[in-house]
Amino acid sequence: MAIDYNERIPNNVDLADNRRLKRALENWQPGYLNWWAEMGPADFDQADVYLRTAISVDKDGWAHFGHVKMPDYRWGIFLAEPEAGRRIAFGAHKGGAAWQEVPGEHRATLRRLIVTQGDTEPASVEQQRLLGLTCPSLYDLRNLFQVNIEEGRHLWAMAYLLHAHFGRDGREEADALLGRRSGDVDKPRILGAFNEATPDWLSFFMFTFFTDRDGKYQLASLAESAFDPLARTCRFMLTEEAHHMFVGDTGIQRVVQRSCELMKEHDTDDVAPLGGVNLATIQRYLNFHFAVSIDLFGSEFSTNAANYFTTGLKGRYREEKIEDDHVLSESSYGVAKLEGDAIVESDEAALTVINERLRDDYVEDCEKGMARWNRTLQEQGIDFTLRIPHRAFQRAIGQYRDTHFTPEGKKISAEEWAARQDEWLPSAAERAHVISLMQRVVEPGKFAGWIAPPRRGINGQPLDFGYVHLS
Repeated sequence: MAIDYNERIPNNVDLADNRRLKRALENWQPGYLNWWAEMGPADFDQADVYLRTAISVDKDGWAHFGHVKMPDYRWGIFLAEPEAGRRIAFGAHKGGAAWQEVPGEHRATLRRLIVTQGDTEPASVEQQRLLGLTCPSLYDLRNLFQVNIEEGRHLWAMAYLLHAHFGRDGREEADALLGRRSGDVDKPRILGAFNEATPDWLSFFMFTFFTDRDGKYQLASLAESAFDPLARTCRFMLTEEAHHMFVGDTGIQRVVQRSCELMKEHDTDDVAPLGGVNLATIQRYLNFHFAVSIDLFGSEFSTNAANYFTTGLKGRYREEKIEDDHVLSESSYGVAKLEGDAIVESDEAALTVINERLRDDYVEDCEKGMARWNRTLQEQGIDFTLRIPHRAFQRAIGQYRDTHFTPEGKKISAEEWAARQDEWLPSAAERAHVISLMQRVVEPGKFAGWIAPPRRGINGQPLDFGYVHLS
């Protein structure tokens, strides 16, 4: 399939002038479109969606708005503008020139990092494939599709790196990104959180707040990489990732607000019979998605993370703002450590707990969202506080994986966990209730009864704007 890359695929990587890369992407692109047709948003190919399209990386080019059919979206490949004379900021190669090509000794490890990141992008589209059929408004439907489209563009970004820098192995890995499927028994996605179902919009908002926020911190760490094309790619991806977290943050806030309104109107804590979501249910959904998402940071003590740092492949969040030597050969860092039945504070070699430091940054960021939701509760005069569970709660990776802890951080037996887990995680009945609320609302300016309208529209448009034109 011959493509005018300057028009069809906006880019700043000279695709039109690179014959080898052009041929590789010409071979990959039909598979991508087939994947989108099979696993992209269900039954909306003919809808005109008010989407933001990036056509360049400058402030005037990265956010063009207009109605477009999603299969016709101009998925682009963009790297942030190069930093002249960029130097490696950390690890054993600190101070050396950033790499423009992949060093042979790091080829396999870099490829694995790129593939793992790239695999999350199509996975989330697959998880969210059916959500459009139960959208609470056209505003929310458009936001879902914007997230999906940008995850598709991020897949293009990772596939570009594989094709451009890893030869035949890279081409095979790029093809494999299109072959795995979220939740598939035989060919699942690489990371556990991306094989979980997203059957309802409350789960979607939790996913975009918690799991996409993990993506922010992973991208920010890769944006420090000594491999400059990867760093520049991730820096631009971060500009789009912010919208995904905004969708989750404001979505949860709007659910909280509507629940408060129903509670006050009917003088009850139980708004489920009134078509709302109980605050305790929101807390249990929060517990589940937070626990799944912090597992994505890996084990607290990790030689792999130490090696990524030392070799310059992956840094820390905002590496250059950290006040240390950025080598860490003699540095320590305080972490929570499980010793018997107790969790104690322990100073550990900083290189061995890179993952935990990044998890600390993530948890601090999540707390800011929690403060905004609790402010809504306070403004509504509701005596309830949403809380992030202890990081030991419901873990499948790391030092807590074979233990059971309450959301408050108390160690309990397997028997007590089995008897009480419905206190802390969504029960089958709660999930069924939330799913029962998912009734499609597509009249401009109207919203489902379980969620409040947003404070403002998109790109200055009114709330009753035709964000999606359905055929």
